[in-house]
Amino acid sequence: MSRVVYVNGEFLPEAAAKISVFDRGFLFADAVYEVTSVVDGRLVDSAAHMTRLARSLGELRIEMPFDAGEIEMIERELIKRNGLHEGGVYLQVGRGAADRDFAFPRQVKPSLVIFTQAKKLIDNPAAEKGLAVITMPDIRWQRRDIKTVQLLAASLAKQAALDAGADDAWMVENGFVTEGTSNNAHIVVDGRIVTRPLSNEILHGITRRAMLRLAGEDGIEIEERPFTVEEAQAAAEALITSAGSFVLPVVSIDGKPVGTGKPGPVTRRLRALYIDEARQA
Repeated sequence: MSRVVYVNGEFLPEAAAKISVFDRGFLFADAVYEVTSVVDGRLVDSAAHMTRLARSLGELRIEMPFDAGEIEMIERELIKRNGLHEGGVYLQVGRGAADRDFAFPRQVKPSLVIFTQAKKLIDNPAAEKGLAVITMPDIRWQRRDIKTVQLLAASLAKQAALDAGADDAWMVENGFVTEGTSNNAHIVVDGRIVTRPLSNEILHGITRRAMLRLAGEDGIEIEERPFTVEEAQAAAEALITSAGSFVLPVVSIDGKPVGTGKPGPVTRRLRALYIDEARQA
């Protein structure tokens, strides 16, 4: 059965969904996006995603097409129409459609595209197996805190990892890990979670924030600082966080096992805490 998607005010079968060839998201990657998890048919951390959406749009001087409450209503209607039990809702807001020009067009209406994707989030085999990652130079632009759709560098890194027989890539800049292709990166050292502090150099992850809060409430110490690849390889555990994977263990980096080479107790604990909270959303 075809999915129902939302495009600029209309709920449509996916085969009938169209967007202008002059849309600046297509021409310039002049757009931002959010992916909100869905568990048991309910949005997870929706308010935080809407807050980050507004921030990203503000940084690019793009207007919100609707207020957060109206957008959430559209997302919930799509979940209902598509019978989505578990997966995610993808939302993209672009500056709008106008004849191609590097300068911002005047008086254009922002474009809004939303669709659902079914995906196993809770019973994810990677939670038991763990992820193998490779490292690559971080060649992305310098405003990674804005969740833009310009994801070609991340896509190239992800494909390079898959071609090498790994699951993902961690990107490295000036000797320090920044983040994964679509996730935040963390390690566990002496029982503490070590994670890069927020800045323009990484995405301000919604799942990262929730995981760190849950860790603190559970008595786990948090240290926000950059860490090197070598430190990550020598850590007791490594892990990633994202809306599409929740909390997942990283068991090898550039072919070297992390800790025992198996998912560790801190990562398992944090994943369980996050899933418990997601199910109460």
